[in-house]
Amino acid sequence: MNTADRTPADLLRSALAGDATRPLLTYYDDATGERVELSAATLANWVAKTANLLQDELSVARGERLALLLPAHWQTAVWLLAGAATGVVVEVDGDPAEADLVVSGPDRLTEARACSGERIALALRPLGGRFPEPPEGFTDYAVAAPGQGDVFAALDPPGPDDPALVVGGRTLTGGELLARARADAAERGLAPGSRLMSQLGYDSWEGLSAGLFAPLAVGGSVVLCRHAEELDAAARAARQESERVTHFAD
Repeated sequence: MNTADRTPADLLRSALAGDATRPLLTYYDDATGERVELSAATLANWVAKTANLLQDELSVARGERLALLLPAHWQTAVWLLAGAATGVVVEVDGDPAEADLVVSGPDRLTEARACSGERIALALRPLGGRFPEPPEGFTDYAVAAPGQGDVFAALDPPGPDDPALVVGGRTLTGGELLARARADAAERGLAPGSRLMSQLGYDSWEGLSAGLFAPLAVGGSVVLCRHAEELDAAARAARQESERVTHFAD
């Protein structure tokens, strides 16, 4: 944890300044058997590529609105942190018709077509795979992102008083997001090195905090589980042990 962090983008920089090789986000999809482990360095690389896609290729500016139509997934965490890096305001489950751009998973493409701006689609396939057939009217994230730069520098960096996230109808500035994440971490008893396993969705502040922001705010890490209802009690306990989970959220 770095008490000097002022914006959500600082959280990843602090993680990199610590042990960049340690697992920072581990993702499970229990409907497909997928497991992805991202170190701080690997997550930062994905965030940099995504932020460069936003800023350099799509020319999205600080303060523009991004409707995020994605489930709890490691790539969703990438987009949340890329938005924080560029100053794009990420609205979780936002109305695409009112957004400057939309980022959608495969099951919400029809809804996403209401956006008159840029439309980015994620297949959410294992290993970040692309769509077998690119959806018409969308940029396939898995095609566009890999060729972007590995280092990101914001042309117009967001500050702590800039809006960063809209969730549940409430807008949070970067500073407010950090303050709430730290308060949640304290309430959960999280500390540097804590490893929180979350089965919550990303459609609420509680899920976003447990599944990303609160652990990062104190130098911890996340085990994010989607479709965890597929697990029985024994399998869940075995995962908690193998992943060295210290805290749990469902």
